[in-house]
Amino acid sequence: MKISAFIAKRIAFNRQPSFLRFIIRLAVAATLISVAAMILTVALTSGFQYAISQKVFSFWGNIRIQQFEASRAAVAEQTPIEKNDTLIGQLRKINGIRTIHPFATKNAIIRGKESIEGVLLKAVDSNYDFKQIGQFLEQGHWLQFPDSGYSSQINLSTYTAGRLQIKTGEKILIYFIQPDGSHRIRQMTVAGLFKTGIEDYDKLYAIADLRLVQRLNSWTPGQIGGYEVFLDDYRNSDSVNKEVSALLPTEWNSQTIRQVFPYIFDWLDLQNTTIAIALSIIILVAALNLITCLIVLVLDRTKMIGILKAMGSPNAAIQRIFLYQVSFITIIGILGGNLLAFAFCYFQQRYGLITLPEDAYFISTAVVRLNFWQILIVDLGSLFICFSVLIIPTVIIRKIQPAAALQFN
Repeated sequence: MKISAFIAKRIAFNRQPSFLRFIIRLAVAATLISVAAMILTVALTSGFQYAISQKVFSFWGNIRIQQFEASRAAVAEQTPIEKNDTLIGQLRKINGIRTIHPFATKNAIIRGKESIEGVLLKAVDSNYDFKQIGQFLEQGHWLQFPDSGYSSQINLSTYTAGRLQIKTGEKILIYFIQPDGSHRIRQMTVAGLFKTGIEDYDKLYAIADLRLVQRLNSWTPGQIGGYEVFLDDYRNSDSVNKEVSALLPTEWNSQTIRQVFPYIFDWLDLQNTTIAIALSIIILVAALNLITCLIVLVLDRTKMIGILKAMGSPNAAIQRIFLYQVSFITIIGILGGNLLAFAFCYFQQRYGLITLPEDAYFISTAVVRLNFWQILIVDLGSLFICFSVLIIPTVIIRKIQPAAALQFN
């Protein structure tokens, strides 16, 4: 065992310029780049999924509670429900729930200087925590709520404001179509502009006072469209939703935002397929590179193998030499790959080296998200693959005959 390790170390760390030294360095470099590429693939894809989902959760919460209507579209106006402070108090006791806010939506048409745009008002009350969507504010400020009446301020998306050629602080006319076909007009002031980066949201939504919608719909102060539930951890949405649903009246319904807007999350889930394909290609290329390097390594040491066999060294001892070689290559490659990936992730997070067209990807800068278990899987998988390819030189070693090896040139 010690002799095998000694020989392997002398081969691996030989400082004399040689073809074998180049091959070993090439194998280390191939392993390093492959490990770094796999970690970055996982980190960038996970970061992309996390960033988009957090935008959706910030805008709509994690769970939505409203009147049960089997065929109602996600963007349709809600049938009102009565506020139930007792029930909301019970829901707030559920572990994992951070905040609960009432909301309602109302279709409207905004008249600009030269054109009109249809929007869906998302109406919230004075207790709404705008810090949850603070990252989206581009200009001005969020709407402010008076003590009585309703706020005459509104927040538009930068997309809608651009289409209508409206600036912060300007007054606009908004037309609300009533169920009976009539319309009501309100003059409102643009308090600020927001941009979520999600095209469907920026094209459709505006933010206004819940009391405005209540008055337009002739609702009582106790009637709302529903509740938005924000969680401490989005990963607990399904389990918390089950607890919430169990406490609701039979005519109410709760859904996770994934269920309300499935198309966004289905698209994000497709990224897992992308990860699998990319990782498969990287693993295949890395394995082929390592196999080639090991075969060249064995062939280059054919005479050494012949001499060792002629001296009575068993196949197992010779195989251990190359096992140590693979260990050197693998450990150095994995450690170097991890360091390279971590360094890139650090600079990407700090300086945003990779930028993206926000209109297509919903984010302007690539986001990296490192998970310990994912890195561990990549490292252990690389270790397994590297030692698996050792089977090929093992077969070659067993077939080498001392007499033929000593004549090999």
